[in-house]
Amino acid sequence: MEYLRHVHYHETDQMGVVHHSNYVKWMEEARVEFLNKVGITYKEMEEKGIISPVVSINVNYKSPAHFDDDIIIKLWVKRYNGSKIEFSYEMKNKETDQIVCEAESLHCFIKDNKIITLRREYVNYHNEFMKYVS
Repeated sequence: MEYLRHVHYHETDQMGVVHHSNYVKWMEEARVEFLNKVGITYKEMEEKGIISPVVSINVNYKSPAHFDDDIIIKLWVKRYNGSKIEFSYEMKNKETDQIVCEAESLHCFIKDNKIITLRREYVNYHNEFMKYVS
């Protein structure tokens, strides 16, 4: 899945370079969009009492993004086992095709303060995620 993100002025420092923390926010935006496109929204999951916190995150900054750049964020499911899902991200400058960031995030599924397995408890979610495992 691809998500287009335009860099806003407030996301940059005095040199016009995107602050490193914003890449993680963009990753979350891309995940939410991915879930919307596959028909599983965070809102729907949360209404069922399921949350999906970040377990770990790894971000590799390759080249700076700047104010007014358009960034294409490619997102895919790297691994999924029913109780955890790992996403990979590649962020590129749309104009130059230069990679600005590569990242991964690992998430689990929790309900009532316990890790759950979607494969058993929410088969429709499990089946949908299985379609996107690379």
